Amino acid sequence: MIDEKLLQILACPLCKADVILKNDKIICTKCRRKYPIKDDIPIMLIEEAQTNDEEKK
Repeated sequence: MIDEKLLQILACPLCKADVILKNDKIICTKCRRKYPIKDDIPIMLIEEAQTNDEEKK
């Protein structure tokens, strides 16, 4: 589980907006990219993010 304090200081690496935790992803509140969490470590890399377009495929 991601620590609440860590979640408060994280920001989307693409648009620098705040992020929220939802299910097993960290989601940007602005661009809506979803960043995975692996072994309780957020993977905040743009190339690892899932976009809404990818979900519709």
